[in-house]
Amino acid sequence: MNLRSLRRAVTVLAGLVVASVALSGCLYSQIPDAPSSITRDPDTSGVSDELLPYYSQRITWEACGTRFDCAEITAPRDWDDLTSGDLTLEIVRHQATGEFQGSLLINPGGPGSSGYDFVAESLEYAVGPDLIERFDVIGFDPRGVGRSSAVSCLGAEQLDEYNYGVLDAPRGTPEWEDEITARNQEYADACDENSDGLLPHITTVNSAHDMDLIRAVLGDKTLNYLGYSYGTFLGATYAKLFPERAQRLVLDGAIDPAVPGLDVGTTQAIGFESALRAYLSDCVAGADCPFNGSVDEATADFQALLATVARTPIENGDGRMLTVDTMITGVITAMYSEQSWSFLSQGLTALLQGDPSGLFALADSYNGREPDGGYADNSSEAFRAYNCMDYPVEDDPAAEEAAMARIEKLAPTFAPYWQGPDPCEVWPYEPVGVREPITASGSGPIVVVGTTNDPATPYAWSESLAEQLENGVLVTRVGEGHTGYNKGSSCVDAAVEDFLISGTVPQDGLRCE
Repeated sequence: MNLRSLRRAVTVLAGLVVASVALSGCLYSQIPDAPSSITRDPDTSGVSDELLPYYSQRITWEACGTRFDCAEITAPRDWDDLTSGDLTLEIVRHQATGEFQGSLLINPGGPGSSGYDFVAESLEYAVGPDLIERFDVIGFDPRGVGRSSAVSCLGAEQLDEYNYGVLDAPRGTPEWEDEITARNQEYADACDENSDGLLPHITTVNSAHDMDLIRAVLGDKTLNYLGYSYGTFLGATYAKLFPERAQRLVLDGAIDPAVPGLDVGTTQAIGFESALRAYLSDCVAGADCPFNGSVDEATADFQALLATVARTPIENGDGRMLTVDTMITGVITAMYSEQSWSFLSQGLTALLQGDPSGLFALADSYNGREPDGGYADNSSEAFRAYNCMDYPVEDDPAAEEAAMARIEKLAPTFAPYWQGPDPCEVWPYEPVGVREPITASGSGPIVVVGTTNDPATPYAWSESLAEQLENGVLVTRVGEGHTGYNKGSSCVDAAVEDFLISGTVPQDGLRCE
């Protein structure tokens, strides 16, 4: 079963969130000058003696942009074994422009995306102006990510071959599976060799402990948090571990912590099929669509184009070959936001004329590949590290067969390409994560935001998480795309901001049309 497709698909969430900033024009250089840097006493209440050296550390802030300052925090590599050594966490702070109310931690998703860059480069995309006024907005790179102690795997040329290389064996054959497994093994070995012993410690549970440490050294008694996509799993895990400190959490575009990886992949395939049909419906109604006729006819033409590329990859101007896997990566990247649909139409129109550059541009944004052939960050490596430690490897042929049958029925466009060896089968460390409901008994209200046709984190997951949480409250955005806050719905924005600022809990089941 294609857990590789599942794991690769999920990482687009944060990449698209950050990439969309180029369209919004919201850059941190537009913010007024910062006041003098403020440091508060750490919150060490209830901290054990062995953890006190970490929780009592005082932050040294350094200016790193207009109204921004940055700092480094030391954390244990393993919160259950303090003898394992330490690592560093990099954080960035945008100080409140008005009456200070506390810190607001932000996670953009992934796992593996940089919260530091998300806040520093796209503050007004991450949060609305009312939150910027009241809170110190905190972006942080979780362990394994970016500026923090980071996972490192392949060099740029090797990543290019891994992400874009043409496989020799025919799709679906044992030789094809062996070829993919060999590539996955090379990738995993490189990660283990180049990551300074970090891999067994890159888990969401450890990262949730890190988040409590960040809260404490910032001087906050309880946590204010806004997590997107994977950030909802991180936030729910925090609430599970520290319910008494989880007082104002917003989880937007939820991952259901009880759903196993196989079901995640199945649900996502169906979600992307639904998003594709929504795109094609919009496309054929416009003037610049590469397809004609009804949605069913356009879908059939799109499926035929996929099959053509699967048979004969198309050469790009830089010498890379557009395979059907790269094409699908580009397509699902565009499914995360309606604002990206026009780029997909342009790319598909060019592809029909033999030019794959538009699809490569979308796929490159997903993979973090720069125009010069370098890679902007380590998000794909960190993504692999987290998922391989968080998700138990599944080996149930009957379940895999049933899942594939469901995909073939409900996601026929993607079904022929939604399969392959799980890269985590060759990961050098056994996973430690579990898939089970999270109730977070004893927490404050937790607001879960779900979008009805979200392809990456389907709406049913938001419904499920809100139901699992003892104090979960569901807010629904009716619409397309991934996540709901700060996406144009004043109803959703007001619900989220009133809750974070004043503690006003939205009506459970609030539906924002």
